[in-house]
Order: sequence, then C-alpha cells, then structure tokens
Amino acid sequence: MSETFSITLPDGSQQTVPAGTAPLDVARGIGRRLADDAIVARVNGDLWDLTRPFEADAALEILTARDPEALEVYRHSTAHLLAAAVLELFPGTKLGIGPPIKDGFYYDFQRETPFTAADLAAIEAKMAEIRDRDLPYGRVLVPKDEGLKKYAALDEPMKCELIEERAGEVFSEYTLGPNFIDFCRGPHIPTTKKIKAFKLLSIAGAYWKGDENRHQLQRIYGTAWYSAKELEEHLNRLEEAKKRDHRVLGKQLGLFTVDDKVGQGLILWKPKGAIIRQELQTFISEHLRRQGYSQVFTPHIGKLDLYKTSGHFPYYADSQFPPLVDREQIAQLSSEGCSCAQLSNLLDQGQVEGFLLKPMNCPHHIRIFDSDPHSYRDLPVRLSEFGTVYRFEQSGELGGLTRVRGFTQDDAHIFCTEEQVPQELAGCLELVKIIFSTLGMKDYRVRVGLRDADSAKYVGDPGHWDRAEAACKAAAESLGVPFSLEPGEAAFYGPKIDFVVQDVIGREWQLGTVQVDYQLPQRFELTYAGPDNKPHRPVMIHRAPFGSMERFVGVLIEHFAGAFPLWLSPVQAVLLPISDRHLDYARKVHQCLIEAGIRAELDDRSEKVNYKIREAQLAKIPFMLVMGDREAENGTVAVRNRKHGDLGAKPLDEFVVEASALIASKAVSE
Repeated sequence: MSETFSITLPDGSQQTVPAGTAPLDVARGIGRRLADDAIVARVNGDLWDLTRPFEADAALEILTARDPEALEVYRHSTAHLLAAAVLELFPGTKLGIGPPIKDGFYYDFQRETPFTAADLAAIEAKMAEIRDRDLPYGRVLVPKDEGLKKYAALDEPMKCELIEERAGEVFSEYTLGPNFIDFCRGPHIPTTKKIKAFKLLSIAGAYWKGDENRHQLQRIYGTAWYSAKELEEHLNRLEEAKKRDHRVLGKQLGLFTVDDKVGQGLILWKPKGAIIRQELQTFISEHLRRQGYSQVFTPHIGKLDLYKTSGHFPYYADSQFPPLVDREQIAQLSSEGCSCAQLSNLLDQGQVEGFLLKPMNCPHHIRIFDSDPHSYRDLPVRLSEFGTVYRFEQSGELGGLTRVRGFTQDDAHIFCTEEQVPQELAGCLELVKIIFSTLGMKDYRVRVGLRDADSAKYVGDPGHWDRAEAACKAAAESLGVPFSLEPGEAAFYGPKIDFVVQDVIGREWQLGTVQVDYQLPQRFELTYAGPDNKPHRPVMIHRAPFGSMERFVGVLIEHFAGAFPLWLSPVQAVLLPISDRHLDYARKVHQCLIEAGIRAELDDRSEKVNYKIREAQLAKIPFMLVMGDREAENGTVAVRNRKHGDLGAKPLDEFVVEASALIASKAVSE
C-alpha cells in the first residue's frame, strides 16, 4: 500500500493524498480558479513552493494575490528572472543576492563594466523573452560539500560564501530552465508565465553584505506587480514622488542646505525653513504647557560614563560618533606608546574617561530628575526638550532631511508611578493625534514593538516587561486605528508604540514614538518617596510626537508638495505692485500685514506683474496681492490664491481678518 498524507485545509476539512502530491494538485482539486490564482503555499506555517511535494501530514493554505506574503514571493521570483536575463546578456557576471523589498526587488551583480541605461532596456526586454518561455522554477536539494565545489567551479565566490554560512549539510537551489541556477532558500512561483508586469527602475552602487570594507557591486532595482494597471499606477506614484522630493523642493524653496564644508548629514536651516520648524515647535509647545510639561535644556555632550550607565555605550557604539578624550590624557597615553586600538579598548573597558556627542536626551533628563528629591505627590514629572542628538550614519545611507547625522527631537520624559502609566500614555497619544489631525494626516497605523523572548538584546526583569507591554497594547487598542504587534522591535530597555503615517500619494513614514521603560530608572537607581515614606522606583515614559524635526519637516515637504498650509508657509502673502507708482501703497499694505502678524514680502522688482505671479506660484506662496490704481484709490487688494486663482478685490481690512482667522485655526487649506 502506497504512503498517504492527511492535508488539513483552512476551513478545517481534510483530504487524504498520495505521496508525491503537491499543493498545486490540491488547489486544482478544489477548483481551476484557485489553481490559476495560486502564487505560493503555506504548509504548516512555512511558505512552500506550489510544486513541492508534501513530506508528511500538513496544514495547507493556498496564497493568492490577496496575500502580502505572496507578492514578496512573486517579486523574489522576478529578481531571479532579472539575474537569468543578465547572465544571458553578460556572461561571466557574478551573482550577489536578489531579495524582494517594499514595492519591488533588486539584484546585486559584480561586473567590471558598469551597467548603462541602454543595458537596462536590453535586460528588461530579455526578461520578457525568458518570461514568455514559460520556464519552471525548480527546487533542488544539494549536499553542502557538493554545492561548494560546483559554485567554485562556476567562479561564484559570493554564492560560496553564502553556502558556507548556511547551517546544515544540505541546502536548496533553484533552477530557471536549463541554463540558470542560483543558491536560494525560496520559495518561488511555479513558472515564469505567472509574472505579468515588471519594470527595471535604476542602477546603484552597493557593497557586498552592506560592508564598505568589502567589494563594490552594481545593484539593479526593479518593481513587479500582478497587472499592467497596477504597474502603471505605481510608476505614476513614483513620478509624483519625484515632483515632491523634499531635497529638490527644499533647494527650490530655500528651506535648508547641506554643505560639504560643514559635513554630510548635518542640516543648515535657512530662514524660511527655520520658520516652518519654529512654527511646529510653537504649536506643540502650547499643548505641552497645557499638559503640564516643564521645558529643560541640556548640553550636546556628556561624559562617557553617563552613557555606559544608560547602556547606550557601547550598545549603540557602531552608530555613535567616536568618544572625545581629554587632551592631556591623550598626550600622556601617546607618550606611553598607546596605539589607537589600545585607546579604543581602554575606553570600552572604562579605564579612560571621555565625552560623547549625545545619542539620546534621556540620560540628561534622568540626571535632572535625580537632582532633587521627589515625593509621590510630585509625580508625574514631565520634562520636555527640543534636544539635538547625533548618530554616525554611514555616508551611503544619508538622504536629505530623512536620514541625517544630527537631528532635533521634540523629546520628553515622564517620570511617574506605575499606576499613572495608562493615563500618561493616553496624554502622549493625544499629542500625536493632535499633530496628525491638525496637519490632515488622517491615514495612519500603529506598531507595538515587543521584546523577543529568545534574544539577549533586552535587559531587565521579565515581569516589568510584561506590565510595560500590556500598557502599550492597551494604549494602542484605545486609538481605534489598525495596529500590529511586532516581537523583536522593542528598544533594549522597553516596548514602544510607533506611528506609521500614509501620505497623500500612499507612502508610509514612521514618525512619532512612545516608549515605556522600567529599566533606565533602575540602572540610574532613581527613587521617589512613596506614601509609606519608603523609596520606590518610578516608571519612565519616553515620547517624541514629531520624532526627528528634520525627518518630520522632510515628510511634510513631500506630503504637501511644498505648498504648506497657510499657518506653516514661510511667506504667507506676497505683494505685487503693478508699477513703480503703486509702490508707496504696497509698502503701506506690507506694513499693515506685518503688524497683523502675517508673514508678507514685497516684490518691488521692475518686472511685469504676470511674471511676478508665476514666480510666486513656483514659490508656492498662498496669497498674491496685486495692487494697481483702483486698489490704491479704494484701499483694497486684488487677491489671488495659489490654488483657486483670482478671488477678486477685497478691502485690506477684510483680507487681514480672513487670513488671520485661517492662520489662527491652522486650517489645512486656504
């Protein structure tokens, strides 16, 4: 009697199938529509090739285009299609890795001659040709020793390195027709005919395994979708994103600059950009005062020992600037023949004291809290600061305002009793909701980062972690928006709530964060006097509704395409006299607007008014006030709106009242 397996379907029904049966066979038995729509299977919780035979009794789920995991497999298979096309066109190219990524995929190649835009077009055409051959993705199990010999013979050193790192004596590889084979865990779609729509997008440099000390590769990025319509919509979003690129708009609108003589990743805020940042700071500060926060200021550096106590050094040493050591101590160590490597070891071991550009504000706030005795009656203590911190991001990862080396957080730390945690979390979440609603960011979701019980990354008492995680989950549930629990994403000292906002063209950005922390108060031995007159340990809440001011402004630039709401616009109105004889009246109007608190500029250039209007439109100024003979005689202004066009003449006082009301209400559109 031949061997059979019991297959359990999602509805609980069961089928008995003979050995050699694959998930695709079961899908065909259920219905042709399901078999046609199938992308990949989930067998006993693991993703599985549709054509891979069952090996034992199993729970089976057929994944289709409705399932996000299926799209990742689909894109990974398209990456293999890309690699196959490159090898057909450019024999001898060495293969790196080709994973799926958000909205697409990439593949890394090692080749002496750089790929060109013309090469991309040829590769894409070759991909379509191979796709139309309807080639199967075949899974092959290979003994490790045999595989190493084979890939060494193929002169594929990167594949050999990956195989050597793989645990076990057997690994899987995937073929694509008779001429392509790649070391890969899989799974993949059944055949190339499943791939309906793809596009190669760009070429970039990359280091092998992201290590700048390793050899450089060429990375080809692409995107893949289930239909030509989805692909077209995505390409349109990319074009719209280019128009909204904050780096381009930031330069065009004169908001910020990055100067090589100052340093990459260090932002220089120009006057107009500083207005946006200051308006955001003033806006949130009003709500901080209402919620009972006290503002503090702390230095940009601190003793190394401070960050050793907190755990930030050496825990985050790779992302921090090197420590600063006292000159006299360096001179003494140098005279003793101490090398740079020895100095680094001495710093790590605590035998040499130094200073560190602060990577976090929290240790400074902790020392402020601990500088005075506290009773339970004093709690909660809420300390806030727009504090600048520093991270040594790799140069290849820097990008405009969204990835920088120095950034300012709208940071605050709340020291409270355990009983006060739910109420304080509610106040933190209220701030985030106020920011999002004021700026019209209505589409957002929440991630609750939890610890991974199997990881040594997390410090502290498990009971404290349990209570902190329960508080974060309850707070996330109270928001009434979609949220996910993500094990392994907590900070080393506590769980966190991250807010992920979707902008107007559908991109997601991680912005504000709230964290519950039992660990740092313990590390710094913080106490307050309880009702029993005994010392008790406070709980600490970290929160930053904006997150990084740099990143938040960068996101706002792209969200609004540079056309900020009136209250945030660096210039709220520009005055456009038709000719020089209208300048005196324009100056009076300008002074009136300035006195009313409206940010206005006078364009007194000897240019035609239509040219000035076009310039103001490009500068995305909300209101253009045109003044000629009639306006000067009647005390009016001809109002033009950047979005709605000509609004007609209005008495100056009426415009001032209307504009001031819009500014005060922080309306999203005028």
